[in-house]
Amino acid sequence: MNFEDDIPTITTTELDLLLAQKPQIIDVREDDEFAEGHIPGAINIPLDEVDDYELTGKAYIICRSGRRSAQAADILFEKGYDVVDVYGGMLSWQGSTVTGS
Repeated sequence: MNFEDDIPTITTTELDLLLAQKPQIIDVREDDEFAEGHIPGAINIPLDEVDDYELTGKAYIICRSGRRSAQAADILFEKGYDVVDVYGGMLSWQGSTVTGS
């Protein structure tokens, strides 16, 4: 089932403005992509592990371009979680990043 029309989205610029509130950010890229650079405080849960992950509270889902985050948000939304898909992914991210895992 496709819930993408029901899942809220946010731009990377809007997410950057929320960072001071320390939102839960789930980065669904692979480990090596995450290590190359990610949003400070983001948690790396690769797309193929998302179905087994248990969220607590609202989460913002991001990937490289937006395709995997939409899939992950769909999976988590179907399980009843409060998720927001980050449109454009890390390719659109203009804020600070950190490297490593």
